[in-house]
Amino acid sequence: MKKLVLIRHAKSDWTNPLLNDFDRPLNKRGLKDAPFMAKLLNKKCLNPDLIISSPSIRTKLTLEYFIKEFKYKESIVFEESIYEAPFENLLRVLSNTDDKYKTIFLIGHNPGLNDLSNFVLNDFKENIPTCGILEIDFDIEFWKDISKENSKLICFEFPKKYI
Repeated sequence: MKKLVLIRHAKSDWTNPLLNDFDRPLNKRGLKDAPFMAKLLNKKCLNPDLIISSPSIRTKLTLEYFIKEFKYKESIVFEESIYEAPFENLLRVLSNTDDKYKTIFLIGHNPGLNDLSNFVLNDFKENIPTCGILEIDFDIEFWKDISKENSKLICFEFPKKYI
């Protein structure tokens, strides 16, 4: 059994139109939502064996709240190929992950996270909002075997659900 937790970065700040997309920080709402969602996820007693994150500033800032909340001290992989990438890149990264990892947190962007969830879940057609979290179980031994046939959505959480 493998568990994948997809986390979309928190809301980013667009106030500086000259700032490169990669370098955008979190806005006020993002700074509020990220710690809230980290706490919510931690209450589910999920502990990642590995965290894979886009290296963008907004994903790194979102990640900091999850690291702090989980007191996470294990490996973090900053994977450039998932920055605003198509779901095939995300799938490739997961497929090439060492099978010793049972629970992976993947922090990234849309539309890639949405497309990946649509690819591995039969009936999931929702938009993953900023700081949204999907917990997916796979009845597999090897990450390369991820498919619709062996996946199950456990939960879908997002900040506005609690406002």
